[in-house]
Amino acid sequence: MFKKILIANRGEIACRVIKSARAMGIKTVAVYSDADAQALHVKMADEAVHIGPPAANESYIVIDKIMAAIKETGAEAVHPGYGFLSENAKFAQALEAAGVAFIGPPVGAIEAMGDKITSKKLAQEAGVSTVPGYMGLIDDAEHAVKIAGEIGYPVMIKASAGGGGKGMRIAWDDTQAREGFQSSKNEAAASFGDDRIFIEKFVTQPRHIEIQVLGDTHGNCIYLGERECSIQRRNQKVIEEAPSPFLDEATRKAMGEQAVALSKAVDYCSAGTVEFIVDGDRNFYFLEMNTRLQVEHPVTELITGVDLVEQMIRVAAGEKLALAQKDVKLNGWAIESRLYAEDPYRNFLPSIGRLTRYRPPEESATAEAIVRNDTGVFEGGEISMYYDPMIAKLCSWAPTREAAIEVMRGALDGFEIEGIGHNLPFLSTVMDHPRFVSGNITTAFIEEEFPDGFDGAKLPGAVLERLAASACAMHRVREIRDARVSGRLGNHEREVGRDWVVSLGGLDLEAQIKADRGGSTVTLNGTEYRVESDWTPGDPLARLQVNGAPVVVKTQPHPTGMRMRHRGADLLVLVRTPRQFELAKHIPEKIPADTSKLLLCPMPGLIVAVNVAVGDEVQEGQALCTVEAMKMENVLRAERNGIVSKVNAKAGDSLAVDDVIMEFE
Repeated sequence: MFKKILIANRGEIACRVIKSARAMGIKTVAVYSDADAQALHVKMADEAVHIGPPAANESYIVIDKIMAAIKETGAEAVHPGYGFLSENAKFAQALEAAGVAFIGPPVGAIEAMGDKITSKKLAQEAGVSTVPGYMGLIDDAEHAVKIAGEIGYPVMIKASAGGGGKGMRIAWDDTQAREGFQSSKNEAAASFGDDRIFIEKFVTQPRHIEIQVLGDTHGNCIYLGERECSIQRRNQKVIEEAPSPFLDEATRKAMGEQAVALSKAVDYCSAGTVEFIVDGDRNFYFLEMNTRLQVEHPVTELITGVDLVEQMIRVAAGEKLALAQKDVKLNGWAIESRLYAEDPYRNFLPSIGRLTRYRPPEESATAEAIVRNDTGVFEGGEISMYYDPMIAKLCSWAPTREAAIEVMRGALDGFEIEGIGHNLPFLSTVMDHPRFVSGNITTAFIEEEFPDGFDGAKLPGAVLERLAASACAMHRVREIRDARVSGRLGNHEREVGRDWVVSLGGLDLEAQIKADRGGSTVTLNGTEYRVESDWTPGDPLARLQVNGAPVVVKTQPHPTGMRMRHRGADLLVLVRTPRQFELAKHIPEKIPADTSKLLLCPMPGLIVAVNVAVGDEVQEGQALCTVEAMKMENVLRAERNGIVSKVNAKAGDSLAVDDVIMEFE
């Protein structure tokens, strides 16, 4: 077995690999860029080597720099994680030439299956059902439009060397095909150093289901069940689960056997994933093979008990698989929620900055529930604009899907993050969505259920009343604290009112609070709620029992109440005396500033292109400029017809959120 391995990656996956290596008694080496000098993976590793500037194409994907780090530290093997160099055949060849083990598949398998065009051709030759498409090289945008027209819209434009949603666009007409080709090509070149593009038919109402395979160098290969990855946004997976709520045992077996057959055709070893598109009749079509560890591998580990990173290391060391296909048993249900640094209230655009508060739920494992959090950040750390926006992968496990969802709900409620925009509210909303709960999902779920974007969850009345009762009990605690601080509270008399009006989510509820040593009884419009908690003013997280049921709320103080965040909703809860409530009706509302004639930068980012000039007449939907952040290009379009009166930014400028890019007459 290896004594020392180098992890050619960063963030949560580097931390994840370090954990398994440490458990195996293997020392680890981290590599880091200038931006990651204080990163968690650097702190966790036994050694760390600096490899260059922040940009990945000057550090993490420069093969010579990784090879130099290997030579400097004497590492015997390299785990590439995912992304970066994980599917780079030249890197695997360089390691082989240097006598260093690659903790991944052989070069031939990477070349055959890591390239999406080649892998699809091989799948067709092997008799695997594939989606119609054009596998040849595409000359330019007009050629892409011609091909798309021949295949028939909608089409998927994809980077051949792509992954993680980078370099992918769906086109529904010629204009989108033309723009999508260029954006995909640019993203592919920036992220993978390979700008080749291919086009295939976009299957409507599909489910994205993938099979985890694991092979060794002795000819053994097995599959470890499937993962449902249909909850996607912009082709980027958001929530995954294992097993799929859609597959039956016969389809699972057929997909697994086909995945293994394809793997054996290229002498595959190590962990890999064969991805399929599955239609409503459970017909499945080969999509691609990822010759690496997947981001969502934890859900497979939770339902099989197999540590995939450990198995990859053992296979690379020449060991035989300890498992046969008959030994693979699927136990319970697991869900993964990807926590991203992005603002759901701004159409999920990237967010960067310092994590002023980062308190994930405590990891735990019992026979009834598991909470796992794979992360690469820490409180006080910086979310950089240079890399993928993932903060953490929060996972839950339970014996049933319904129970796993409930465990995830509680874990999301208790996850505290401040300082940046993040998608926690959206993840919580999905967990409560009736369609997700039913399992009736497709890759169009987010597009169909949130067509106008996300502006917070709309909580049902019963949940709002539980929050109102919680707010009343918490307000009473704060009032007592304030009375003691001011000296208004004597030894025998509590000068805290009994009658209040609580306002939240459009409701105004009359409330009476009666307290005792065990908690408070809150009466809302005639209905009693028993509230018990040890919350104290200033605590940002409140854990309460309301009529015996747990309620977890993130809270911040407000002069007349508090801000409460729960299950995807962000509420200003006002607790006022009846007189205050009546007087508040006469206070005029503040009118927000008019920004309708301004194009504001929706995220911190780099201006890649400005498509218009002063005096230009623009039409609704016309591309105005392109902003790049976290390796993704975002085209900003005109919301209405108008004339450009001023342009404040040019290509190459770095802008902050709400900086004015251009103005209109």
